[in-house]
Amino acid sequence: MRLPTGQISRFGTLKSLLQRFAYLSLIGLTGALMLIGKADTVLVERASDAVTDAVTPVLRVMSEPAAVVADFVNNLRELAAIREENAELRESNSRLLQWQSLAQKLESENKSLRGLSALVPEPNATFVTARVVADTGGAFAQSILITAGEQSGVHKGQVVLTGEGLVGRVMQAGLYSARVLLITDINSRIPVLVGEAGNRAILAGDNSLRPRLLFLSNKSAAAHGDKIVTSGDAEAFPPGIPIGQVSRVEEGGVEVEPFVVRDKIQHVRVADYGLSGILAQSPPALKAEAPKTEKVEK
Repeated sequence: MRLPTGQISRFGTLKSLLQRFAYLSLIGLTGALMLIGKADTVLVERASDAVTDAVTPVLRVMSEPAAVVADFVNNLRELAAIREENAELRESNSRLLQWQSLAQKLESENKSLRGLSALVPEPNATFVTARVVADTGGAFAQSILITAGEQSGVHKGQVVLTGEGLVGRVMQAGLYSARVLLITDINSRIPVLVGEAGNRAILAGDNSLRPRLLFLSNKSAAAHGDKIVTSGDAEAFPPGIPIGQVSRVEEGGVEVEPFVVRDKIQHVRVADYGLSGILAQSPPALKAEAPKTEKVEK
């Protein structure tokens, strides 16, 4: 049943009046509350406390379902993350098992080949752990001082490592401390192997953060990301110690990014592979022997 047009217009007018009256009433109520708050602050505080006490239980009851829903959503997210992580761990475990099987096979073949070739085993290295107390890196020399010296078994020529790779070599050893020449120093020259092909080269420091490869037969043999390890030539370093990877190949040379970040070195391991005696002869000892020779000749 449709209402007459006049009646519809009356309803519209009444609705508009009610809206205006409500708006004006709210303004008046707000003004009255402000006046009351200025006149009697204690009454307003009591009323506010009463309203808060009355509303708090309602809010608590309303918040509990929201908290339950939030916990449920968080549990679902954690469950999804755990499932994804579990799948990644299973895949990683599968790869590790494959590598373990391959490593066991290679170990067995290695033992068999060693037995056939009558290879003399390399001596086991001894290690001394020391803390870095000073970094003397600069424009003309790059070295560090460590808290271990001859009293701890540290001698000139020994190899210095971290868990990431080669740091350098001991160039001076005192009784309680030693100075280590870093692989980035301009005086550092290390025989290395480049990439899986094992191309031989010399890693030369130039006092920058990235040493360069010298005497590389073919620069195209080095590619970005190729691993650099010691070759063991000239008995300067034992073979296979990781150093870094090729970071840039250009006409001016090949740059290497070391695995060991100099600014983050805090502790090092000084390794004795039995090469320090070959690498370093003590000049004072040689000088001490000279007078004895002269006395014998007289």
